[in-house]
Amino acid sequence: MRVVMVGPFGLRPRGTMSVRALPLAQALVARGHEVTLLLPPWQNPEDSGRRQESGGVTVENIPLPPRVPVLFHLLVALRLTRRTCSLRPDVVHLFKPKAYSGLTHYLLAGLPRSRRPRLVVDSDDWEGPGGWNAIGGYTPLQRWFFERQEKWGLTNADAVTVASRTLEGLVWALGVEPERVFYLPNGARDIRPAPFDRPHPPTVLLYTRFFEFPVSRVVEVMRRVRERVPAARLVVVGEGLFGEEKELSRLAYQAGMLIGRDVVLQGWVPAADLPARFAQADVAIYPFDDTLVNRAKCPVKLLDLLAAGVPVVAEAVGEIREMIQPERTGYLVRTGDVDAFAGAVVRLLGDKGLRERVGRAAAADVRERFSWARLAEEAERAYGVE
Repeated sequence: MRVVMVGPFGLRPRGTMSVRALPLAQALVARGHEVTLLLPPWQNPEDSGRRQESGGVTVENIPLPPRVPVLFHLLVALRLTRRTCSLRPDVVHLFKPKAYSGLTHYLLAGLPRSRRPRLVVDSDDWEGPGGWNAIGGYTPLQRWFFERQEKWGLTNADAVTVASRTLEGLVWALGVEPERVFYLPNGARDIRPAPFDRPHPPTVLLYTRFFEFPVSRVVEVMRRVRERVPAARLVVVGEGLFGEEKELSRLAYQAGMLIGRDVVLQGWVPAADLPARFAQADVAIYPFDDTLVNRAKCPVKLLDLLAAGVPVVAEAVGEIREMIQPERTGYLVRTGDVDAFAGAVVRLLGDKGLRERVGRAAAADVRERFSWARLAEEAERAYGVE
């Protein structure tokens, strides 16, 4: 089968196409399909027109047109559509029902039925009311447009793949028949901690983009952990969307924690360097507010931690409850219950054997249930493969 995957942006700096579409495409190639990834690299125009191979997948960045207001967007969508048609695919998998992939879907849907490939739309976030429209910093016109794009795209596809059970329910609520909706969570990456033999203080890892929770809760959890394990430190890997690191530093200092010793901010880390950072951690924490945005997500960072065998304490929201089996592959606590959160962290810090058992079980579990080789089978069902 010939498959074209269309993205709303390039492989970077955002992660959907690099951590979701590309590994799925590579797994489909391993199953005998021919897959091309078509991308509009508007955030990294230096990739304009660039073509490469990755794990048997052809990755094409379309040439970008001149940046003339309004006309630029229309030309990008037209170029994506024209190139898609020239490849004569059996299936077009459109990642996100918004922006350029949403416009491409609209143009392809206008083709005569006899000439149209099967159109599959992927949703890995909720974009409309209560979703990214509420936190994405969009203009009122963009919010209006994206809300309508999302609803039209999800209800006018031959099939819809969704990254979470919450998205599954939201798509059903739009009137899409359950037999056209396919649960396709994110897959686990092969991240294994590098050896880290030198002695280090008890270390709690926060691997995050910050926007999913208030930093005040992290500081309060660590304050309570340090009451029982005074040497415990917090290592933070990742950057906030809105400069949350500064607020974390301020609150931690007010709580008596020294920045650089008790709280270590390591910033954004390339994927190749993650194993060394994970190796520093005795326990990872995954705070998560109970919001629609969070419920709809399928957090790749949590999958990374579990696949690496890092024991995790997380708040039980949305897909996190699918990923962690309580007290076997990690610990789940109710959102906002800082006493239970701190207690689970302290328990793991105090028992090396427990940490090792939980970490090994987590790694084995997610590598089996969330392998891209297995998830590619669900994509095939969405594509109509018998």
